[in-house]
Amino acid sequence: MLYYIFRFLNEFGISGSHLWGYISFRAILALILALVISSWFGEHFIKFLKRKQITETARDKSIDPFGEKKVGVPSMGGVIIIAAILIPVLLLGRLRNIYLILMVITTVWLGFLGGMDDYIKIFRHNKEGLKGRYKIVGQVSIGLIVGLVLWASPDVRANLNLGVEKAGSEMVVKHAEKSEKTLKTTIPFVKNHNLDYSEIMAVFGEYKTAAGWILFVIMTILVVTAVSNGANLNDGMDGMCAGNSAIIGVALGILAYVSSHMEYASYLNIMYIPGTQELVVFFCAFIGALIGFLWYNTYPAQVFMGDTGSLTIGGIIGVGAIIIHKELLLPILCGVFFVESLSVIIQVWYYKLGKRRGVKQRVFRRTPIHDNFRTLDSQLDPECKYLLKKPSSVVHESKITIRFWIVTILLAALTIITLKIR
Repeated sequence: MLYYIFRFLNEFGISGSHLWGYISFRAILALILALVISSWFGEHFIKFLKRKQITETARDKSIDPFGEKKVGVPSMGGVIIIAAILIPVLLLGRLRNIYLILMVITTVWLGFLGGMDDYIKIFRHNKEGLKGRYKIVGQVSIGLIVGLVLWASPDVRANLNLGVEKAGSEMVVKHAEKSEKTLKTTIPFVKNHNLDYSEIMAVFGEYKTAAGWILFVIMTILVVTAVSNGANLNDGMDGMCAGNSAIIGVALGILAYVSSHMEYASYLNIMYIPGTQELVVFFCAFIGALIGFLWYNTYPAQVFMGDTGSLTIGGIIGVGAIIIHKELLLPILCGVFFVESLSVIIQVWYYKLGKRRGVKQRVFRRTPIHDNFRTLDSQLDPECKYLLKKPSSVVHESKITIRFWIVTILLAALTIITLKIR
């Protein structure tokens, strides 16, 4: 909104109005504004939640090995994050940009889905929340919408890598002069950095391009669903999900910026994607909102984000990565989310395997994996056989959280480095 106002004023030579044309100016302003909104609005919203006694029952009954009681801590704090993202983006972003529109739709869609889940948990006192099938339908639907829009929209184009030329003492990637729709995506540790979905579907012959787009849409659905569920599982300790997601947001913001810059894209040998610079504004607002939220969410938490926040955060990360053709880097970048999800899958599979044989067995003490490190021996089921009983002593959740942040920082750095490892 403000971008268009100041661009209009710039036509009349109004001093300072040209600054709004710089992506760096708007991105930094979005980060600051999101941080201020999250901090200021967060305080008032938490007071409102306390007055209305909006707390999550499941959290109230959780047992902490260090005796920390979380009874009465408000939930649905994800509303703070969503508001702190959308307001700066709507004020500072170019609202005609298709990528920004998709990010805003994803935020609102999954925010509503997570809000319904929290509403059922809190107001209907049902700790299971929204039924799993409805939650999956909601996640699949937004994935389908994003995939189809990226397929059909004429504004979604990229300048492909054509080859490498020598410029003085350096080798520079040459990009196509004309942007076009593409089914290629970036992969790590490979010389040309590109994987073509249509080539995967080459078995369909002359229909391989259409089949490739179908595969792309399916991939979009899988990525959005997997990452949003991974973020949801990661939201089990004070500050855990918000901190990890802010770090991931920094990496995606960097990747969006270099993808939108011809010279940087050439240097890194990745596709040049015009228009993705607006995602930098979005991810800066995303980072500012999460940092502001951490003011109240770090141990001991004054508010929980709930599914309103965690599902939205995961969806934003997944869709952002899809847009900049970096979805195949997510297993590295979101390694913590991936391991959290994998630990739950392994635990459930191993338990069901034993149940068929009449044996009560588990792999980990508790899952998701972060809970494994703070479970006392006295909390274990004496009738159950545990494959892994370590660690022998519990770790405080604030230490677990910070260590997970450190791991995510390393993974984020590794993700960016992979673009030069070939």
